[in-house]
Amino acid sequence: MLEDRCLSAARPAERKPGLFSEKTVHQKTIYQGRVFQVEEQTVQLHDGQFARREIVRHNGGACVIAMDAHEHVYLVRQFRKPFDRMLLEVPAGKLEVNEDPLECARRELIEETGLRAEKIEWLATVYPTPGYCSEILTVYLATALEQGQANLDEGEHLTCHRYPLCELLDMVDRGEIKDAKTQIALLAVYRRLQKDKCHEEADQP
Repeated sequence: MLEDRCLSAARPAERKPGLFSEKTVHQKTIYQGRVFQVEEQTVQLHDGQFARREIVRHNGGACVIAMDAHEHVYLVRQFRKPFDRMLLEVPAGKLEVNEDPLECARRELIEETGLRAEKIEWLATVYPTPGYCSEILTVYLATALEQGQANLDEGEHLTCHRYPLCELLDMVDRGEIKDAKTQIALLAVYRRLQKDKCHEEADQP
């Protein structure tokens, strides 16, 4: 079967992670911006041939899904110029140089929503666009929330909204939440809740 051939072909690469590695033979920075830089690289492939790569270098970012004791989630709605539309998203921001992602998540939560969390825990680490960008995004769950005052960055305009988690999951299913990190965060926290419930049931006599 085709499926069996695909699996068979994949196994050697799983055993040898460097089998299809690419050696960088030349690189130069072709764009330096405020948020990222772009490198143009010439690489040598595993079969000896050469290819060109364009890579976006990004410090990375952190996002945080804040959930209260009633399983309501706080998201922000803001305008995203690449799509010329408002998007519903989890609070997020880019890392400063050498910044701890956890501290970034805590900072962005306060700045964008005014919420302070007694507990913040890791949910996931993802590569949003591994084909051409080095960004690593760390996803956190914030609980035991206390409302404070938001403090947006200059030029940042957004509104904060509170939704039941189940409603947001339905919005993902209907394609109404387009942002990838928000989809990941919502599905990850739902998975965490389901696992916790399974463990609780398993511990019962």
